[in-house]
Amino acid sequence: MKNQKELFQLPEDIHYLNGAYMSPLLRSVEEAGIAALIKKRNPTQILPTDFFSEAEKLRENFGKLVNCPAEQVAIIPSASYGLTSAINNLPKDNGSTALVVSEEFPSGYYAIEKWCQDNDKQLKVIKAPESMISRGQEWNGQIIEHINDETAVVLMSSVHWTDGTMYDLKAIGEKCKAHKALFIIDGTQSVGALPVDVASFQIDALVCAGYKWLMGPYSIGLAYYSRFFNDGTPLEESWMTRSNAQNFSSLTNYVDDYVAGAGRYNVGEFSNFTLLPMLNVAIEQILKWDPAKIQSYCDQLSQPLIKFLKANGFWVEEDQYRAKHLFGILLPAHLDQKVLLHKLQERKIFVSTRGKAIRISLHLYNTKEDIDAIIEVLDTLLKN
Repeated sequence: MKNQKELFQLPEDIHYLNGAYMSPLLRSVEEAGIAALIKKRNPTQILPTDFFSEAEKLRENFGKLVNCPAEQVAIIPSASYGLTSAINNLPKDNGSTALVVSEEFPSGYYAIEKWCQDNDKQLKVIKAPESMISRGQEWNGQIIEHINDETAVVLMSSVHWTDGTMYDLKAIGEKCKAHKALFIIDGTQSVGALPVDVASFQIDALVCAGYKWLMGPYSIGLAYYSRFFNDGTPLEESWMTRSNAQNFSSLTNYVDDYVAGAGRYNVGEFSNFTLLPMLNVAIEQILKWDPAKIQSYCDQLSQPLIKFLKANGFWVEEDQYRAKHLFGILLPAHLDQKVLLHKLQERKIFVSTRGKAIRISLHLYNTKEDIDAIIEVLDTLLKN
């Protein structure tokens, strides 16, 4: 796949290696947002069917992306909303322990911690190995080893959000099913840039914010909920999630039943007439690109940097357990992180610091020049 920078509007004088913080908008996504705002000038252009049609299209597109039926997809405002919807509906009589990995993203950690406190469950944290040798392999092994008949739920990110360590979701999902544990994944830092298959991985709930690797706007996301959750209790009681919602003339004929599948978990006003068209255009572009090809592009692009890091005493996760679109580096002991960040800022190279790691995240808008620029800064710092 060739570089896709022309589809974006990033300034020519910056090196944006920070898609894990927030993606830049595609030109097409920006245009969809502007067109949606203009449409709102004249409300007669927004028909009753528009409250549902764009949402159905979005659910179908996300279903194609993660291999699930559209009716099992919900539109959410944030990852925390989607995670809490799943966690609130966990069975209370199935195991005594919840598993998370160390330094899990706070939205997931806080939600499962509260559930454990409210339901007298034990929260067990599977810490990253202290040794940096075969770290990813050992960490995956420890996660799988700790899943047993006492495990009620495993909640984790699809890749570690600070350093891109990849987890063997297929093996973890199989172990969860063998012990009747629920498997909840925060896919915010991978879905859209890394292939994720909820059926193959036997995931029970997959939650994604939309503004990172789904390339959409802020304050909208998507979630897959397996059929296990189809009779659960949503966070709110919206008229739009009831079975008669599309018949505007009968809304006060109150009904008890919800729309089929995971629709009950849709956020109120999920038909957001500005954000939905933007996210839809973004996901359609991702489907055209193919996440597997995005991974391949990022892998090839980053090879000179990975080679440089390994040759000069930096730590980076081993290839098999390192996401290619997002990875963290640890500095040699004699280098000062603050000095490095200042030098990067001077060169208009944008990265993140998460935990102890310098987090680098790539996409199809990145070029060889971006990689050359960060190598040059690191090399200069080593020589000085």
